[in-house]
Amino acid sequence: MRRPEADWPALLDAAARDCVRVLSTVPDDDFARHAHGLQWSCRTTLDHVVEGLLGYAALLTSGAEHRWTSLLGTLRPGLPLEHCLEGVATTATLLSRAVATATPDARGWHPWGMSDAAGFAAMGVTELTMHTHDMTRALDVAWQPDPEHCAPVVERLFPDAPEHAEPDELLLWCTGRKALPGVARRESWQWRGGVW
Repeated sequence: MRRPEADWPALLDAAARDCVRVLSTVPDDDFARHAHGLQWSCRTTLDHVVEGLLGYAALLTSGAEHRWTSLLGTLRPGLPLEHCLEGVATTATLLSRAVATATPDARGWHPWGMSDAAGFAAMGVTELTMHTHDMTRALDVAWQPDPEHCAPVVERLFPDAPEHAEPDELLLWCTGRKALPGVARRESWQWRGGVW
């Protein structure tokens, strides 16, 4: 039996607060380091998160049918970390509000399936979670995703995920970040964005 529908705007807001909270403890200069497991820096990873969150909000609110939004969402070069994290919080809020006001039949294009508000919210929480993980690993900052943020995301985007008691560990496995006991780390992965 499926659990009751998650409070997606609240999950997005909480995931963004957690990301901003933990990364605000790191000196600006450290963001030049490569993010763990990625080919780009932690600073560029923040750009990627901002672009994703803004893009998801645009796709959902415009009802895009065939392609990614023409908006380019990025952080201005040279901004201090405090302002970059404000950009993350702002774009997360835009997506959260778009999800909160979307009608049940609202849909938007994504390369991994035409999605609804819950799908785009889950994508946003995933971006925040997996890339906060990538950055904190690179920056030697202790951080673990909140299992309460992760469980609904795994259920919505990764319905074929194996059984595992810890939803935070499972989401990191689903996105190729780590192995699980007896289950190798994924070398490639994709979420199920479409409405199912």
